[in-house]
Amino acid sequence: MTLSPLMALSPLDGRYAAKVSALRPLLSEFGLMHRRVQVEVEWFIALSDAGLPGFAPFSEASRGLLRGVVARFNEADAQGIKDIEKTTNHDVKAVEYWLKSRLASQPELVAAQEFVHFACTSEDINNTSHALMLKGARDDVLLPQLDRIIAKLTSMAVALAAVPMLSRTHGQTASPTTVGKEIANVVARLKPARERIAGVKLLAKMNGAVGNYNAHRIAYPETDWESFSRKVVEERLGLTFNPYTIQIEPHDYMAELFDAVTRTNTILIDWARDVWGYISLGFFKQKLKDGEVGSSAMPHKVNPIDFENAEGNFGMASALLTHLSQKLPISRWQRDLTDSTVLRNMGVALGYSLLGYDSLLRGLDKLELNEAALAADLDGAWEVLAEAIQTVMRRHGLPQPYEQLKAYTRGKPMTRELMQGFINDPQLALPEEEKARLLALTPGAYIGDAVRLAQRIGG
Repeated sequence: MTLSPLMALSPLDGRYAAKVSALRPLLSEFGLMHRRVQVEVEWFIALSDAGLPGFAPFSEASRGLLRGVVARFNEADAQGIKDIEKTTNHDVKAVEYWLKSRLASQPELVAAQEFVHFACTSEDINNTSHALMLKGARDDVLLPQLDRIIAKLTSMAVALAAVPMLSRTHGQTASPTTVGKEIANVVARLKPARERIAGVKLLAKMNGAVGNYNAHRIAYPETDWESFSRKVVEERLGLTFNPYTIQIEPHDYMAELFDAVTRTNTILIDWARDVWGYISLGFFKQKLKDGEVGSSAMPHKVNPIDFENAEGNFGMASALLTHLSQKLPISRWQRDLTDSTVLRNMGVALGYSLLGYDSLLRGLDKLELNEAALAADLDGAWEVLAEAIQTVMRRHGLPQPYEQLKAYTRGKPMTRELMQGFINDPQLALPEEEKARLLALTPGAYIGDAVRLAQRIGG
């Protein structure tokens, strides 16, 4: 059977392959191998600089060769490692053997080759590699796409700041707002959510089989291995050092990161559902694209599929991310292997998040405001001014304003005439200037500070 997008089990590698391609070199098995090679190389070079007896610092030529192996790592190299793994049945050991095979042209490196993977457990290489993978995926792919969403929504919030819209609380008509203010609410939630993702420190350790530098200390007892490992992790790999671990880095930071992404996805699900509803109400129309079909049976339809796809993909992502965050921090005693197979699904979980971002952006780009529908909706909801009228009555000390309005309006259609009739009633003891102000009020003008708040979100 030929492996093709049509035969892929996961839609991320089939139907949606092009939309998540940016994550493929980072979070695939190729990406894991690439980072393993990087970590092995940096550990090897750092050991040469550690002042260990009989191990002089590498020449610039040797450093260049080693880092060139990382820089030029390709699919053929990854396949070479897989071929070795068929014999070793151990993926990290296969990386070690493959790297040693690449040193043959440099006698200086051949002489020191047993310092490749020196004192390391597989998890010293894996945990640092996973952190580097997540760093690339987060900083280079996910955050930039999330920033595009925030920028798009911010632009919409400012542009539509003064367009009035009827609110609906509990599905019922409520005090008016503006389109821009409702979008600004989403931006205000997304910005700190984005910073929570960006602010997670990506931890790593290189401290041996159970986190105590046992092998390191028995070979070179005079070396400060904790300080050495910290420098490799922080200065050479750009991660944050974790000094207390079992065999594995305990993955608490991963849980924090995945929870932060899940919380962001939840905000975006909320927004996708709201936009879906606004499209249903006719507040937004969707731009048409030649050749597209909205329904196989109903030619008039333009379905809000991008927002539906976004919601579905965010749900898939969050389900997987929640399992990752709940499972990964748990390990029996000093190590069990249940995290290994789960970690291979980081790309799937974050891939669905990226797919959700893509769908949401596509949907936002298709939206066109239908101001006529918004205005008609407001004009049919004069009842929302009852709040304004009874609040002004309260200010002027009139008795039972809520109850007066309730008795006057119950069982009657809430029209402009009805509301203004209440205001004009000679028995309503409001100052004339207040009556004039209320008579001039319309649902579309009863928007409080919505315009200012929406405009402020743009900075």
